[in-house]
Parts: sequence; C-alpha cells; structure tokens
Amino acid sequence: MRVGILTAGGDCPGLNAVIRAAARRLMSEGHEPVGLLRGYRGLAEPELRMELDDRAVSGILHLGGTIVSTSSFDPFMEPQGVERVLAAQQSHPLDAIIGIGGEHTQWITARLHEQLGLPVVGVPKTIDNDVVGTDYTFGFDTAVQVATDAIDRLHTTAQSHDRVMIVEVMGRNSGWIALYSGIAGGADGILVPEIDTTVEELVATIERRHNKGKNFSIIVVAEGAKLAFEGQEAEQILASEETDEYGYVRLGGIGAILGQELEKRTGFETRITVLGHVQRGGTPTATDRVLATRYGIKAADMVMAGEFGRMAALVDNKITSIPLTDVDGVKPIDFEILEEAKVFFG
Repeated sequence: MRVGILTAGGDCPGLNAVIRAAARRLMSEGHEPVGLLRGYRGLAEPELRMELDDRAVSGILHLGGTIVSTSSFDPFMEPQGVERVLAAQQSHPLDAIIGIGGEHTQWITARLHEQLGLPVVGVPKTIDNDVVGTDYTFGFDTAVQVATDAIDRLHTTAQSHDRVMIVEVMGRNSGWIALYSGIAGGADGILVPEIDTTVEELVATIERRHNKGKNFSIIVVAEGAKLAFEGQEAEQILASEETDEYGYVRLGGIGAILGQELEKRTGFETRITVLGHVQRGGTPTATDRVLATRYGIKAADMVMAGEFGRMAALVDNKITSIPLTDVDGVKPIDFEILEEAKVFFG
C-alpha cells in the first residue's frame, strides 16, 4: 500500500515522533509511506509530496515541528478543493491517508471519509488537550512543562518584589494547560474558559494571602477564559477582530486587563507574562515522545487492518480507536481536578 501521512493545523511537539513511528511500522510490513506536505494541501496537490524512507525518518524522534510541514488548508473551504482532492486521487492514488491534527483536522478527516469515501485514519494532536474521545493528546505534556517552568521562575521574582504575577497560557476554549501547569507550579488562582471566576474572587484570594503574611501571588489564566465581574456578564477578550484560517477569533489579552484590575483593586504591584507560541515549539518531553510513538504505530496498524473512518485514541492508558464521527466539539477540563486545586488558593 501507498500511505499518505500529513500534519495539519498548528505545529505541536511530537509530530515527528508520530510520522517516524507510522512510517517505520508501515515499512516493516512492506508498505510505502508518503509525506503529504503542508497538511491537506498535499492531498490536493500531488507535487507537494515526499518519500518517507528510512533516511527521511531517521533522527527525528526528538525534533520539534514537522518534517512534512503543516497548514490550515481545508478542501471543503477552498475553491474547487474537493475536486482537486478527487483529481489528485485519480492521477496519484493513495491507498490510505493518516491525518494528524486537532479537532478541526479530525472534522476534515471525517468528512473526507463520509462524503468522498476516502480511506482515512486520524491521530489526535494539540497542546490544548481538547480533542473529544481521547484522554490525552501528544503535545499537551510538553506545553504544560514549558508553562510550569515559567511559573517556577516567576515565583522567585514575585517573592523578591512582593508582586502579583499573572501568567497567560494558551488553550483556546479549553483550560487544560492552565489547570495542569497551575497545579504543578503552585498557582494561587487558576482561570479557565469552562467556568467563570470573578475579579472579586481573585481580589479576595490575594488579600487573604497577604493577611497571612504571604506578600506575593501567582495567577494562571487561560487565553480563552472570560473576564468576569460580580453582577455583570462575563466577556471573552480578543487579541483582534480578525479570524484565523479556520474562522476562529484570535484570543489573548485577558492577562493584561486582569492585571490592571487586580492592581487597581488590591494596590499590589502586578506583572503579566504571556507565554504564547513558546508552548508549541521545541523538543517534546519523554511522555509526549512515547505517546506520539504509540499513536503512530496504532495508526499504521489501523491502516493495515482497514479500520478507516476512525481515530486513534488513548483510553485508560490503552491505545484504541473510535469513530471519527464521535470526535465532535471541545473536551472540557476535569472539574474534579479544578476543585482539588482550589485547596491551595489563598
């Protein structure tokens, strides 16, 4: 079989580990893996392809980014996109396609199977850990580690200067990164998109800490969390009115606005750190390398078994698969973990 492998959407630590594992598994059984460059654009444009032989996938396990590059190309939104995909399948046919990406990529993958009948398999990736149907996505652990390291470093500055430190992390409409890095970094408050925490609650937490003689506080806020005041409707803060390639609004800026409010209401000097894309780049952690490798092997096995229209998933620490049609919406945080974190607030 000739099997296309692509990475779509944003980059994520561990992509190369999946490519390596899937390619090597396929080659071990005599199949031919092909890299589809620039996401699903490589499926529509046959000239955007590369052979994934032993040399191509050697030494890439630890590398960040993706050797096949990525893009947000959506054949269902591009002019003549579907027609170009079908034409490419006729002129340069693939026996199967492995699509590695987040929830929107899996949505595209599902439609390619349902509407066009293409033999596809999905692999969930995103630092946000918000893909429905899997316990964890690769890239999440690395992002949490980057955020935790930053919080650790900010602790010393906060203590030295008696400051309130606000750390804004990524995650879009999911609070997984904020929740896990906040717990691991010993945060005194965590704001997530799934539940509104008012400015008044944070003020009370900070003042309670200072009354106990703790003259600094660390607040971790997800970029998609809403700014909430008692008696008012919560508002999501946008970085700009422009949308990205998927039509999603650009989030960001809640840290700065929240910092102004906390400093004004408490009188304590407040500083803001926005981690941004540093959470998505660089070397994957050992945990992400292992998870990505397991996903890659499973995806290759699914292709060889003809299990199309499904996505590899981690459930109770076992790699299984679920129908792509079940991958719908955004997976919320575990609220029990958030309640456990509140033990340390104030």
